[in-house]
Amino acid sequence: MTSPFLSTLDPKAPQDLIDMAKSFAAPRVAIARAGAALPMQAAKDATIAGIMNPVFVGEADAIRTEAAKLDWDISAYAIHDTSGELEAGQTAAALCGAGEADVLMKGNLHTDVFMKSAVSRDAGLRTGKRFVHIFHISHPDGGKPILISDAAVNVTPNLETRQDCITECVALLQRLGNTRPKVAILSATESAIPSVPSSMDGAQLAAWAKDNVQNADVSGPLAFDLIMSPDAAATKGLTSDPVAGHADAIIVPDIVAGNALFKAFIYLKGGCAAGIVTGAKVPILLTSRADPAAARMASAALAAISCGLPK
Repeated sequence: MTSPFLSTLDPKAPQDLIDMAKSFAAPRVAIARAGAALPMQAAKDATIAGIMNPVFVGEADAIRTEAAKLDWDISAYAIHDTSGELEAGQTAAALCGAGEADVLMKGNLHTDVFMKSAVSRDAGLRTGKRFVHIFHISHPDGGKPILISDAAVNVTPNLETRQDCITECVALLQRLGNTRPKVAILSATESAIPSVPSSMDGAQLAAWAKDNVQNADVSGPLAFDLIMSPDAAATKGLTSDPVAGHADAIIVPDIVAGNALFKAFIYLKGGCAAGIVTGAKVPILLTSRADPAAARMASAALAAISCGLPK
């Protein structure tokens, strides 16, 4: 029996995100091991939408076979013939490192192989920044999205990594048109309590942000109700906190909290989660086999916006 808590809403790629992506030139997207149904369908949809120029990497015969199944003529696009997961990941990452592609996208290969290829010094994608993952989550009915970092890459991020999460979320929100983003540091309480380490970290991160993050409001620690609900913030006397009840982004203490939180938005509210890894030379799309078509389209749009290539 299906749980009554599960949403019956289908996720929708936010049209305003796609429209913004279309205002830029479509980036060249190197798809690592593209020869499978899901990455090829995602590539076709994004290409037709005008927000991607695919660069196919993988077994050439499989790529052409999958394209034929979709009745898609891919003769105009480059195909780099490789064998196996490792070679596909390394080749796609190297194309991005060499400036021959603008976005790196995971296709039909394991995440650990894909990310090891991306972080390898040989790929040329390292910038000195930490790689952090950001989810852009939107509701099927529209309205203000919310960002969550990091729910997919860093397992137990230290303070420095979460500082990068804050700055990357702020930068992405500003690129999306939010002139003064509001960022919340998640914990189980709004007070810094030594027995709750994430609350102590939240206070430290908020203090750091005051001196190091411009044109944004960062507050922490905040429990989830105080992040999302203006009524909860008012009840607890936090009306003077610009972030409480009005957050645009949530910085989580670890991957377990982030993973549970973003899936709650998806499965309980029908949210569409577009995911992107920042901190590399190019945006990285870390798609999952469980991602619906809407999430893949939204992720491609987010990558195009992050690139910001002039038309």
